[in-house]
Amino acid sequence: MTTPTQSTPLARQAPTLASTPASAPATARTAPGNTADRAVKRRRVLDILDAAGRDSLLLTTNTALTWYLDGSRVHISLAGDPVAALLVDRDGDHLVTFNNEAGRIAAEELPGCVSLHAVPWHGQLHAAAAGLAVDGDPLVEAAVTAELRAARQELLPAEAVRYAELSADAAAALTDVLTAATPETTEFQLVSNLAARIVAVGAEPLVLLCNGASRSDFRHPLATHSPIGRRAMAVVCARRNGLVANVTRWVAFDAGTPRELDAEARIAAVEADILRATVPGARLNEIFAEIKLAYARHGFGEDQWTLHHQGGPAGYAGRDPRVTAEVTDTVVLNQPFTWNPSGPGVKIEDTVLLTDSGVRVLTTDDRWPTTDVDGRRRPLTLRP
Repeated sequence: MTTPTQSTPLARQAPTLASTPASAPATARTAPGNTADRAVKRRRVLDILDAAGRDSLLLTTNTALTWYLDGSRVHISLAGDPVAALLVDRDGDHLVTFNNEAGRIAAEELPGCVSLHAVPWHGQLHAAAAGLAVDGDPLVEAAVTAELRAARQELLPAEAVRYAELSADAAAALTDVLTAATPETTEFQLVSNLAARIVAVGAEPLVLLCNGASRSDFRHPLATHSPIGRRAMAVVCARRNGLVANVTRWVAFDAGTPRELDAEARIAAVEADILRATVPGARLNEIFAEIKLAYARHGFGEDQWTLHHQGGPAGYAGRDPRVTAEVTDTVVLNQPFTWNPSGPGVKIEDTVLLTDSGVRVLTTDDRWPTTDVDGRRRPLTLRP
């Protein structure tokens, strides 16, 4: 592996930096990519090229890059664009990054059999990657959005293991933090404790939400300095190796009102209807229609679905995609989902995987109180 250097615009025949599999320092993070899984992903992308009659595809979004590279970190800012672009062609995979990122990516993030090319930190990343194509005009990601989404629907074996481990870590973080909370804990204190636990397990906290008793009407409650009071909701979306686990939990410091307890049971019944509809071969717009009926069926009213998104497939994006009446993707085995039905003062959310034996909940922690809903253990409100 050569040392990254500043370069002029890349030529296909003479890349500035190319890598072959090499040993990283003993203390370095090793690239998570699984060789067998990556071979399947490459075949899926080549099938997309075959169907389009093209010879190369340029991947530029975090979702597509982390999926295809099987978990490599290609970001610096969580809010920013990736610091890499990837050209997939008939000859191989060509990752282009800035010269100030190339050393780290080569040592810690680059899967085997991917060549690495560097451009100046002030260079044009996408143009340089496109320039590696034989004709300089690769198929762009936006032209095959649906096809790429279909390619990453089914989690491969190593991905499924990593996702289950991340999901369990996210659930455990919520158990730890909410068990230690008191009515005097502020929302900011609670989410900062959550952030610390998520980062400690090598993940990135993409979303942290909390609403105390005084703010329970808000469906996306960014934290404030308010004490949580008698009751609170906490939400975590955590990313590791590109995969995103999503989970919501509630804590309360009293027995709960009859109205709250009734609403909690009814929102769990709504979720049960959604999970029952999540089967191989179902179309997402059909499940969305069932979601709307479930709200009415369980006493939340016909318009409740309009007040918050309902979730959808998960994996390399928080929702891939959010489900609406217009999304007609077909559900497949080994596809992850996060549904999140909600009502006034209630919400239920876990990351699950559709297996050949049914829906398997991934965001579980044996320490959290649960109850049986439709033959499945579902979370109750924690009452420390």
